[in-house]
Amino acid sequence: MGKVERVGISLESELLCAFDKVIAGQGYQNRSEAVRDLIRDKLSQRRLANPKTNAIAAVCLVYNHHSTKLLQKLASLQHCHHLHTIASMHIHLDRHDCLEIVTLKGKVSQINKMADEIVSLKGVKLGKVNLVTTENDKT
Repeated sequence: MGKVERVGISLESELLCAFDKVIAGQGYQNRSEAVRDLIRDKLSQRRLANPKTNAIAAVCLVYNHHSTKLLQKLASLQHCHHLHTIASMHIHLDRHDCLEIVTLKGKVSQINKMADEIVSLKGVKLGKVNLVTTENDKT
């Protein structure tokens, strides 16, 4: 972390009170760290809007493990894009349903393309993608 600079902001008392309640509930010890996290998140969102940005993603899938050929298709997709797949984790939820978490790495556009292919496989009940930038530029 570089040099720390102090800044001042003006907020309506109701807004500040609501913010304090939220950050206290999240366990923040002070406003400064909460504001820093908000700024980091906004900068990350901006970087992730660029399809050429390097990123990582967790693709979470819930599916019925009895779905015909779903596991083979999922494995095949991961092997076809082996440079992008970092890891996967398989979790048994109940007698029929499983959770698969596939971790991908690459450019945002590549990750989104592969994640769309995975989530749209026949037999996937629910799929969510969580992208996080790995770049830390000053944009």
